[in-house]
Amino acid sequence: MGEVARRAGPATLTASLLAAAAALSWWRAAEYLPLGAWLDALSMRNVTDTSQMLFAYSFLPRLVVSLLCGAALGLAGALCQLSLRNPIASPTTLGIEAGASLALSVAMLWAPWLFAFGRVWPALAGGALAAAGVLALSWRRGLAPISVILAGLVTGLFCAAFAAMLTLFKTEYLAGLFIWGSGSLSQQGWTAAAKLAPVFVAAALAAGMLARPLALLGLDDAKARSLGLSVATARLAALSLAVVLSVNVVSAVGVIGFVSLAAPGLARALGARRAQHQLAWSTAMGAGLLWLVDQAVQSADALSGLSLPTGAVTALLGAPLLIVLLMQQRSVPLVPPPAAVEKALLTSTTRSRLIALGLLGVILLALSTTVGRDGDGWHLSLGQELDRLVALRLPRAIAALAAGVMLGLAGCLLQRLTGNPMAGPEVLGVSAGAAFGLAIALFSLPAVGPGLQLLAASVGAFAALAAILALDRKASPDRALIAGIAFGAMFDAVINVLMAGGDPRAMLLLNWMMGSTYAVDATAALVSIAAALLLFGGLLLTARMLTILPLGRGVSSALGLNPTHSHILTLALSALLAAAATLIVGPLSFVGLMAPHLARRLGMRQVLAELVGAAILGGLVMVAADWFGRTIVFPRQIPAGLAASLIGGPCLIWLLARRPSS
Repeated sequence: MGEVARRAGPATLTASLLAAAAALSWWRAAEYLPLGAWLDALSMRNVTDTSQMLFAYSFLPRLVVSLLCGAALGLAGALCQLSLRNPIASPTTLGIEAGASLALSVAMLWAPWLFAFGRVWPALAGGALAAAGVLALSWRRGLAPISVILAGLVTGLFCAAFAAMLTLFKTEYLAGLFIWGSGSLSQQGWTAAAKLAPVFVAAALAAGMLARPLALLGLDDAKARSLGLSVATARLAALSLAVVLSVNVVSAVGVIGFVSLAAPGLARALGARRAQHQLAWSTAMGAGLLWLVDQAVQSADALSGLSLPTGAVTALLGAPLLIVLLMQQRSVPLVPPPAAVEKALLTSTTRSRLIALGLLGVILLALSTTVGRDGDGWHLSLGQELDRLVALRLPRAIAALAAGVMLGLAGCLLQRLTGNPMAGPEVLGVSAGAAFGLAIALFSLPAVGPGLQLLAASVGAFAALAAILALDRKASPDRALIAGIAFGAMFDAVINVLMAGGDPRAMLLLNWMMGSTYAVDATAALVSIAAALLLFGGLLLTARMLTILPLGRGVSSALGLNPTHSHILTLALSALLAAAATLIVGPLSFVGLMAPHLARRLGMRQVLAELVGAAILGGLVMVAADWFGRTIVFPRQIPAGLAASLIGGPCLIWLLARRPSS
C-alpha cells in the first residue's frame, strides 16, 4: 500500500497538469473555431478560411510540439540526474543547451550551408562539446553535485559571453535567432512535430532499456561494478541520450529553461524512487508542465497583446524551484579541510613576486594609456597628443583596474569560504541582482540618468544579497552559491523576455551587461579606485578568520570563531565587492573565478598572499581586457567585461582541468 500511495503522488500531479492544460487548450481552441468545425480542421478537409488554417497549421502543431518537447526535456533531465547521481543535473545546468544554442549562432554566421542538413547537427555538436567540457572539469571530483553545477555554470557563462559578442557585432543577422533561441514554440506547420516525434519515441525506448543500468548507477560505482555493470559505458550512454534529446529540442524551438530540472525533481519529491518510475513520471510531468505553461503564455498574449517566449517564461518559473530543491539537499564538504592553520605572513619570495606584479601593473596601466590604434595602425601617444587622450583613456583604465581588484578579492573570499576552486562572484547572484535593478529602472521610468542607474543597480545588488542570506539560514556556503545561480537564471530569463519584445532600451541593457567602461569619467574612476582600496584595506583585517574558516565548524568554534557569523560576514563582504565591480563593468566576467587560481599557481597560498595576489592579478586582467577590447578590432570596441570573459574563460577551464585541488 505504501508503494501505491507514493505512486499516487506523481500520478495526481501529472493528471492535474494535463487537465489544466487541456482546459486552457479547449478555451483557446474555441476562439479559433466553433466545436462543430473542429473535426473538419482536424481531418484537414475543407480547410478554406483563415481560422481553420490557423487552427490546423498553428494551434494544433504548437500543442503537439509542446507535449513532445516537454516530454523530451523531462526524460533528458531524469537521465542526467540518474546517471550522475546528482539532483541538480540537467541539460540546462550542464550547459548543454547553451552550447547547442551557441553552435547554431556560429553555424548561421560562418557555415550556413550546414542548415541544408537540418539545424540538429550543429546543435548536436555544440551540446556534445559543452557536456564533454562539464564532465572533464568535474570528473576528478567524483561528479559531486556542486562541482557539476559550477562546471556547467562556467561552460554556460563562456557560451553566453561568446554569443553576446556575436550579437553585438552581427545584430542584423542574429536578432531573429536571439528571439527564437529564447524558446519560442510558435509553429507554421507540422515539420517540427514530424521531426521530434520519431526521435522522442526512439529515445524513450532506449531509456527503457537503460532502466536497470541506471538503477545500479544509483549505488556507488564500486558496488555497481561488483554487480557486473560497466559504469563508464552506462553513464556515457545515458548522457549521450540526454544530449540527443535536448539538442533536438533546442534545434526545433530554442532553449526551454528548467523543464528538465523541474520535472524529475517533482517526480522524485512526490515518491518516484525507482529508476523506471523516475523516467516515466519525469517524461509525463515534463509534457504536462510545458503544455500548461505554453497555453498560459498564449492566453496571456491574447489578453495583453504581448508575445512572450515560452522558454523565458518557463525559466522564470523554474528558477525558484531550483532554490527549493537545492535547499533541501544536505550540505557536504567539497574538499578535505587543511590539516593545520596556515601561516598568514608573507615570505620573502612571495613578497618579491607581489612587487613584480605591482610593477607589471604600473607598466600595463601606462601602456593602456599611451598605446592605441588609429586608422594607420598602432600608435604611441606622447606630449600634447597624450594630454588630449589621457582624459579619455586613463579613467577607463583606472575603473577597469578597480573592478578587477574587487572581483579578484570577491573570488578569493568565496573560494576560501567554500573550499571550491570553481566558486566566484559570477555565481553569487549579486551581479545578476545589480543588472536586474537596472533593468527595472530602464523599463519602468521615463528617463534614467547615470546617478539613477547607479542607485537602481545598487538596490538590486543588495536586494539579491538579502534574499541569498535569508535563504541561507544555516550559513551553508554551497547553498548560497546555488541561490546565486538561480537568481542569475531568473535574470537571464527576464532579459530574454525584454529582448524578445523588441524594445530599444533592451540593447542599452545588453551593452551594460557586457561590461562597458565607455561612459566612465574622472569622477567615477576616482570613486571606484577609492572604494577598491577601502574594501581591500578592510579585508586585510580578516586574514585570521579566512585562515580558520576552512578548518571546519568544530575547529573554528574551538579557536574562538563563530562559524555562522563568520560565514555571513564573508558572504556579505564578497557580495559588496561583487556589487561594486558589477556597477563598473557589468555582470559578465571570469576575473573573480580566475584571479585566485593565478595567485595560487604563483605560490601565493597563504591568506594575505592570496588576497593581495588575487587583487593585483584581477586588476591586471581587467586593464588588459579593457585595452584589448578598445584596440583589437578598431574602430569597433569589445566591452571590457566581455573581453575579460572571452580571454578568461579558456584560461579558467585550462587551470581547472590541470589540477582539481588548486
